[in-house]
Amino acid sequence: LSISWIRKLLDMFVGCLEDFKVILLKNKGQTSKSPLDRFIDDFFERSVKALDICNAARDAIEKIRLWQKHLDIVLSALENRQRALSEGQFRRARKALMDLALMMLEERDSGSIFSNRNRSFGRHHSKKDQHQNSSGHSRSLSWSVSHSWSAAKQLQSISNNLIPPRASDVAATNGLAIPIFTISSVLMFVLWALVAAIPCQDRGLNVHFTIPRNFSWGTPFLSLYNRILEESKKRENRNANGLLKEICQVERCTRHMTDLVDSAQFPLTEEQRMEVEQGVQELTTVCDTFRNELDPLERQIREVFRKIMNCRTDGLDILSKPNDIE
Repeated sequence: LSISWIRKLLDMFVGCLEDFKVILLKNKGQTSKSPLDRFIDDFFERSVKALDICNAARDAIEKIRLWQKHLDIVLSALENRQRALSEGQFRRARKALMDLALMMLEERDSGSIFSNRNRSFGRHHSKKDQHQNSSGHSRSLSWSVSHSWSAAKQLQSISNNLIPPRASDVAATNGLAIPIFTISSVLMFVLWALVAAIPCQDRGLNVHFTIPRNFSWGTPFLSLYNRILEESKKRENRNANGLLKEICQVERCTRHMTDLVDSAQFPLTEEQRMEVEQGVQELTTVCDTFRNELDPLERQIREVFRKIMNCRTDGLDILSKPNDIE
């Protein structure tokens, strides 16, 4: 998992969501019929719950930005200025590394430190907007997550009753139960991968997917799922803040640089100086990635939030006016 891969995944999901909306529009005359109306309603309920994870993912990006500030202090202290590194520079780097280590440890042990700072990506709805929602969708759209909010529990809630449609349901819906199950599974996987990758509050990946073999997309889908799951079970990743490659690099580099700083004796030997330079180069690489990729990633998560909202709004409109002619 890397930031670039997550961005590709989000792009793919937005495309799938647009295709799903087209399918609804082309079959709007059938959307109010049972059991299709229930399947569509279930998907929109899942999509509402997905908004919390989008908000939590935005908070995770804020955490990574805060980590980056501490890494920048380390780089500023230890970058070679064509002069010998001093003990004062090492003390400054050591303090930044210790602060970062404590911050990351706190995140692993007690969950999000940003839970109360969560802001919505969407506009707040007026009372008129809320009144127009159907009674089945009148629940809060969860503009923020509380201290007790759990990404693991949210994923479990979204995955509840996400099972392949029965043959009778496929026949009763003229096959439309299949694309609804497909988009629901894709939504679930995207959210699950996002939680796996970044430091969401109370991360947990105990979600199981059931995909029939006759679904052409099932094999590559489950292959990705199993690869990510196996990665999460590796010893070095069990207590990680996220499976994102860049986060793993930060954790590894931080440990290595801390060891170097703690063991340094002055004046530095040539070997120690070269080790410090190598560590600085590794940190510089990951910090450059954060600087270049975090803002686009956040914009994509905002877009996913809006696309989910728009799809739900348009879908509810289709359900309420199934026989209207475009």
